[in-house]
Amino acid sequence: MITVFYDGKCGLCRKEINYYKRIAPKGSFHWQDITVNCDQLNQLGISLSQGLKQLHVQDQHGQLHIGAQAFMCIWSQLKYWRILATIMRIWPIHSLAQILYQIFATRRFKKLKHCQIAHQHDTKN
Repeated sequence: MITVFYDGKCGLCRKEINYYKRIAPKGSFHWQDITVNCDQLNQLGISLSQGLKQLHVQDQHGQLHIGAQAFMCIWSQLKYWRILATIMRIWPIHSLAQILYQIFATRRFKKLKHCQIAHQHDTKN
């Protein structure tokens, strides 16, 4: 089973994850809202702040995927979205997707208050 660690307090993130939940094959994903419980994420050595900065996915083999790669992992399991996951594996597209996702994720993180609170908490510890 693939575990998706997502920000349930982010309206955009929640909307996208809810869409994936509706179309995903039963039993293929474990959806973990890290704003409710981040224990499993912490066991992987990832702080709440890091988890909120970018989407994290642990695949069925235990490998961690972050950012654009996390989306590719999710999409590879979804009908019709598999095509996009395959296209995103092409080198120039993959590199561009990673850069664009990083820009988006950084802006989103700086904009959301709960992300900033988590970041302040992590920097104090």
